[in-house]
Amino acid sequence: MKSASRAVRHAAVLIVVAASPLAAQATPLLPKVPQGATDQLLEENVFPPELVMQHQQKINLSPAARGKIREAMTALQTKVIDIQWNLQDEAQKLVEALQRPSVNEAETLAQVDRVLSVEREVKHAQMAMLIRIKNALTAEQQAMLRELRKAAGKSDASSPDQLEEMKKLSARGGRRPPQ
Repeated sequence: MKSASRAVRHAAVLIVVAASPLAAQATPLLPKVPQGATDQLLEENVFPPELVMQHQQKINLSPAARGKIREAMTALQTKVIDIQWNLQDEAQKLVEALQRPSVNEAETLAQVDRVLSVEREVKHAQMAMLIRIKNALTAEQQAMLRELRKAAGKSDASSPDQLEEMKKLSARGGRRPPQ
């Protein structure tokens, strides 16, 4: 009986944690863009720190911009650590409520709302970081990152032809010539 109870408890914890944006994140330093219907719009308009770090030389990232991006990442990391503690506490309360033989629906749903509220804080902090990263980049750097991201989906983004195209695109202010 204890084994079955323990299995149920572990399953409940896994469900709560798997639903958490923190579960999808390898480290608080490298968050993922929030999932949902707006994925494509977000992907086209914000730049995760991994992408910027990977291509910092290709986009000629200035030391000042690099500093602003590091600052944004550090702020997120600090905030997410605090939020993660709160999320674990709220998730544990939810698991405890679900473990009871008879679950108080109103009380449990209120706890679900508290868990979701903490998850919203994580997404909010992630978006704040992504906005700060974008604001640290020039329009030309943003255009180059979009092209590098697009090229990486098709092939190796570091080929000489692709880099030449990036330079031409940058010289045109991120605009393609009329077709």
